[in-house]
Amino acid sequence: MRIRKYNPLATIINDILVDLPSPSNISYLWNFGSLLGLCLAIQIITGIFLSMHYCSDTTLAFNSVAHIMRDVNYGFVLKYIHANGASLFFLCVYIHIARGLYYGSYMKRDLWLSGVTIYIIMMATAFIGYVLPWGQMSFWGATVITNLVSAVPYIGNDIVQWLWGGFSVSNATLNRFFSLHYLLPFLLAGLGAAHVILLHAAGSSNPVGVKSDVDKIPFHSYFSFKDVYGMLLLAILLTILVFFAPNILGDTENYIQANPLVTPVHIQPEWYFLFAYAILRSIPDKLGGVIAMAASLLILYALPFISLGMQRSNSFKPLAKISYWLFMGNFLLLTWIGSQPVEDPYVLVGQVSTVIYFSYFFLLLPISSIIDNKTLFQS
Repeated sequence: MRIRKYNPLATIINDILVDLPSPSNISYLWNFGSLLGLCLAIQIITGIFLSMHYCSDTTLAFNSVAHIMRDVNYGFVLKYIHANGASLFFLCVYIHIARGLYYGSYMKRDLWLSGVTIYIIMMATAFIGYVLPWGQMSFWGATVITNLVSAVPYIGNDIVQWLWGGFSVSNATLNRFFSLHYLLPFLLAGLGAAHVILLHAAGSSNPVGVKSDVDKIPFHSYFSFKDVYGMLLLAILLTILVFFAPNILGDTENYIQANPLVTPVHIQPEWYFLFAYAILRSIPDKLGGVIAMAASLLILYALPFISLGMQRSNSFKPLAKISYWLFMGNFLLLTWIGSQPVEDPYVLVGQVSTVIYFSYFFLLLPISSIIDNKTLFQS
């Protein structure tokens, strides 16, 4: 009789990818968790190969990127996959968060808080990565964003100089940004694993918003094939971007080498930061703008505590559904405003949109939840 050895890795994989009980009614919107894992893997693999040819020196960084594009075998493919992969990464994250907002996934508190932490670290990783090519927008974007810390009373200027490693964005800044950009994705991978463990401990949400231990089916093959289908679509989209429109999501200013003596006419970050950038610009006071921008992200931590809904999903809550789509439209408007110059009427529209953004969390969501609760209770 042959004794079968216990394999802990195989057991974990079996529990996570095969026998995991999953709600039978979840849709393709639940695919984006696996797509995010794929995006992270793509970013780590391409980033490792790019780092083999990159030089984190202000005199060599821009030319090393040009060397990757022109001389390294398939270097342009690696660079474009990494750059456009970051955009797809954030696109999947925003859809993932939007689904969580609509279906009340934030009620699973530990799971939601871990996801928000991953999102914020992602933003930091993407920002410092954007500095590395050492183009005009990279340099001036780093200068503007890091200078925001100087708004902190008393110690702001000291913190900025500590971040820079000097009195301006310089070689020391580029070196430490490169080190952090290399290390943070592995931290993201660890946090992602913790996020998955918490998901399996809390159980997946579903469109109805009612917790049920009865209507569950195995993850494989019902949902594993749906994930594979989503990954194929993502791969097709990334391939189209890389080979047919590699620069459509980038800024042409970044093809000019960084020059501290020439300021670009219109400094703006990548598209996935534009909503926060618009909120920052909408406040006339520097410290107030920094606080508002930070609050626009940190307020996601408060969602499990400020939601008063008895029903998790917005599917059966008319007022909550209206306020949700108002928030989504306003988010897209903020993203567009962030790409526009600082002049009227964009400034005024940005200020109104900022008020609507925070009103959703502090007014629209709680009030609509209370009214919908009464309607559900009476029915």
